Amino acid sequence: MNASSSPSPSATAPRCRACGDVLSETFCDLGASPMANSYIRPGDAARPEPFYPLHARVCTGCWLVQLEEFEPPAAIFGDYAYFSSFSDSWVDHARRYVESVVERFGLGPASRVVEIASNDGYLLQFFVRRGIPALGVEPAANIAAEAVRRGIPTVVRFFGAATAAELAADGGPADWIVANNVMAHVPDLNDFVEGIRVLLKPGGTATAEFAWLVELVRRRAFDTIYHEHFSYLSLTFLARFLRRHGLRAFDAEALSTHGGSLRVWMCHVDDPRPDLPGVGRVLDEERREGLETIEYYRAFGPRIAEVKFALLEFLIGARRAGRLVAGYGAPAKGNTLLNYCGIRTDMVAFTVDRNPHKQGCLLPGTRIPIHAPDRVFEARPDYLLILPWNLGDEVMAQMAGIRQWGGRFVVPIPTTEVRP
Repeated sequence: MNASSSPSPSATAPRCRACGDVLSETFCDLGASPMANSYIRPGDAARPEPFYPLHARVCTGCWLVQLEEFEPPAAIFGDYAYFSSFSDSWVDHARRYVESVVERFGLGPASRVVEIASNDGYLLQFFVRRGIPALGVEPAANIAAEAVRRGIPTVVRFFGAATAAELAADGGPADWIVANNVMAHVPDLNDFVEGIRVLLKPGGTATAEFAWLVELVRRRAFDTIYHEHFSYLSLTFLARFLRRHGLRAFDAEALSTHGGSLRVWMCHVDDPRPDLPGVGRVLDEERREGLETIEYYRAFGPRIAEVKFALLEFLIGARRAGRLVAGYGAPAKGNTLLNYCGIRTDMVAFTVDRNPHKQGCLLPGTRIPIHAPDRVFEARPDYLLILPWNLGDEVMAQMAGIRQWGGRFVVPIPTTEVRP
């Protein structure tokens, strides 16, 4: 092949899923990793496992941090292992959200609420208990079935403009739309946000919650980067992106959930409601942090290497001293952490999880076995590594009994910390 027929870098380089610009800048490169929620059944342990590049890039045109798409959403989310209701603190967060918006916006029996990626009904149950009509849209049939069992009407669909048009035609537009921790999971952001515009009633409100890029960087929370999370969001990106689709962010607030999240309140762009101070506060904070400078993104990769070194130094030291280390939890973020650090059963003997759908399986990549929580009290490990570190207080309360034999907790993010 001569030079004139060789593909140019711009023809082969990945492009931004939001604006189409070429992605030439790295945010962080975590090597190769399996799909974070591809838990392995024991009978499949001898089968080969696909690994994909886990290379996050930033678009200098719109400042969206993103991964390439290697598996279609149907393959990732069609049969999902994450059930929201297994986290007590997350369910309580949902309850408080519903109480707040019902009171603030006067939602009642005449309102229509739709949640996108409604999971097992963890949030909509609180609307239904108040007699407010609610519908879940959930692509994972196994999880949707659990919501239906709880009395939450749920359709098994991926959400986008076409689904939104069908829902609006069938039941009318929505007064209220909830999109918690779903926007990052969507490879076609343009279609998703257009769907919100199509489904939202004039004068209606939509809220979205997502892991906030600012807190991801501050906490060095690289473990929240995995293939199911296609995008890593900021208000700097989202406010402009929404306007391209006829929507407007009229309020924003930082949350403590999932290690640091942002809730954005949305309406149609021509809605008479004014922008509230929260929007300006968040945008100003992001500007001070440097989110519109390439140096902000280039600095992240070297910082996360230190997290890896600290955890490995601790685990190697513990094992050389003859200590037993077990894990708590089998979250997707834990699989990024363990695979990036090269941790296997020689360092963490097993992990435990409350979700019975994960128990008896092996973690992807690392092949660490997953047991029920009782296994901790049988094995009596010296250290319990909390993989869902954002739920650290909840986990330590649930597993406080390990202190009876001198067991201690280990939190790996933002750096390795041993707690009594």
